[in-house]
Amino acid sequence: MTTTSTTAPLGSTANLAQKSTGLTQKGMGQTDFLTLLTTQLKSQDPFNPLDNADLVAQMATISNTSGIAEMNQSLANIAQSLAGNRLGDAASWIGRSMLVTSNIAAPNAQGEYAGQITLPGPANGVSIDLIDGSGATVKTIDLGASQGGDLSFYWDGRDNAGAYVAGQPLKVSVRGASPTNVATWASVAAVQSPADGTQARLITPLGSFVPADAIKLT
Repeated sequence: MTTTSTTAPLGSTANLAQKSTGLTQKGMGQTDFLTLLTTQLKSQDPFNPLDNADLVAQMATISNTSGIAEMNQSLANIAQSLAGNRLGDAASWIGRSMLVTSNIAAPNAQGEYAGQITLPGPANGVSIDLIDGSGATVKTIDLGASQGGDLSFYWDGRDNAGAYVAGQPLKVSVRGASPTNVATWASVAAVQSPADGTQARLITPLGSFVPADAIKLT
């Protein structure tokens, strides 16, 4: 009885695949190219040396690899510099006020509340209620009739007797119209630079924003 061996011959694809298991492929850098070139020059046949054209092509490959590495480093330095400039620009906003889309109004350093509503068209008897965390209306601001568009509101935080009765964030509720946007003024207290290198954020009593969130700036 004749038996046929199923063992793959030495050097076959199957054996090579088995031997390659566990190996990790990595990119080649300039040092790797130089090592290979040096080994090639040492091992060349003196009666059949490396062709000059091949040698020049390999040296060009090494030069290109080095140039790409230097360019990548230069681009990284430029990106880091630009990130620093963005942070510096955002830092100039500290102490200023920005109008941002929000239905919460927070007092500024003087304890005042201000904001803006945008109406899609004419309306009569428009008013704004500022409501505290318990649901009580702290202040009602009568804005009267409006032709539509942007309509500003303001409150100094004091009651009719002149006593300061505010100090906490208040919800803005609009009556007599359906605004397309409600925005309030917030003071920029600090700037935060995210660890991931994204755009710097402006810290306010209403939360954090990016400069592009500002509708107006004072």
